[in-house]
Amino acid sequence: MEAAPILDSATRLGAGHRGRVVACGSHGGVYAAWLAARAGVRAIVLNDAGIGRARAGVAGLAWLDALGIAACAVDFRSARIGDGADTLRSGVISTVNECAGRAGCAPGMRCAEAIEHLEANAPAAPAALEVPGVGETRHAVASTGHRPVWALDSAALVRPADAHAILVTGSHGALLGGKPDHVLDVAAHAAFFNDAGGGKDDAGYSRLGALDARGIAAATVSCESARIGEGLSTYGSGVLSRVNAAMRRLDVPEGMTCREAVARLLGLG
Repeated sequence: MEAAPILDSATRLGAGHRGRVVACGSHGGVYAAWLAARAGVRAIVLNDAGIGRARAGVAGLAWLDALGIAACAVDFRSARIGDGADTLRSGVISTVNECAGRAGCAPGMRCAEAIEHLEANAPAAPAALEVPGVGETRHAVASTGHRPVWALDSAALVRPADAHAILVTGSHGALLGGKPDHVLDVAAHAAFFNDAGGGKDDAGYSRLGALDARGIAAATVSCESARIGEGLSTYGSGVLSRVNAAMRRLDVPEGMTCREAVARLLGLG
């Protein structure tokens, strides 16, 4: 049997993963689930991202269940979010959808064992699946400030024109595979992420140091304060759990709301 593909991010899913069982380091929110369904995976294991506000860290599992796609999430304390290899090697299942449960997966199971059950028992990927949309994923945040503010459901939605903007993302704050590659593909003025509970080795905060090295102000919001995978939730209800030195120099401290932080960065508060 061919080994299950291992990915650090659901944004890297593509046509080559159609019909496969995938171990992925992404959060288990709806946006990641939509990427998995669009790629036509047979089944997927994700990270529960601390579960968080409105259980957004595992909301994608139920969304995939409705499409007949088996999905599990590993406990954020057992494996580093954003690290597919650690998901497979160290992950312990915290949450399964009904489809994965029927395939033999259960909370407390090692990820590698869950993958074996999914390979043996998960339903085949439909030959043609109508994948519902998830709505707009980029939102301009209205402001009277001197630079644009964008709420993005994923940091992967950043565009070259977003350089020098303030980017409020729904993405987790972890480095992908522990590497600083593609931590943020533009030189933004500031960026916000979800801390995914921090998790194993504080992975959920690890982008902040990498962005500090580039002189980019960055912060995470608590997963309990905002729904992971939703940029507007980060902006609307997020509370800063950690800031990097560049952000602190701009007089934005931990404990401030994301909305207040953006206003301060714009010189409005």
